[in-house]
Order: sequence, then structure tokens, then C-alpha cells
Amino acid sequence: MNWQDYIVSDKGILLGKPTIKGTRLSVDHLVSLFAQGWTEDQVLQSYPRLTKDSIQAIFAYLYDGMQDGLFMPTLKKSS
Repeated sequence: MNWQDYIVSDKGILLGKPTIKGTRLSVDHLVSLFAQGWTEDQVLQSYPRLTKDSIQAIFAYLYDGMQDGLFMPTLKKSS
């Protein structure tokens, strides 16, 4: 999966936030929907311009960011 085929950043769209190509849907907005418990089918029904591949690209993008150390949230220490 080459996420660069699906995710772009344009300073003229949402101040340069990463978005799905051809839409004004930001990656962080879509990730927040999944974090809230939305299913892939719910997202695809609500945003018909998205495809299964564009959703997979979101996770590939996040994975690459984690591998590069760009995304590493602070975790609470377990007791």
C-alpha cells in the first residue's frame, strides 16, 4: 500500500492538514471516527467518495509515522 497515492497535504485545504486526495476529509477526522467506534462500513456510507483503499491508506500513513518516531504518544506507566 502506497499511502502517498491517497493522502496529500495542500496549504490551501484545511491549512495543510493531511487529507484524503480529492476531498476535504482530514486524516485526523477520520481517525477520530474510528476511535469513537465507527465501523468501516459506517464511514464509507457517510462519505461515499472514500474507498476501502483510502481507508487502508490512513492506517499505512499512521504506521509509517510510528515507525519513523513521528507519532509516539505518552503512555501512563503501569503500576
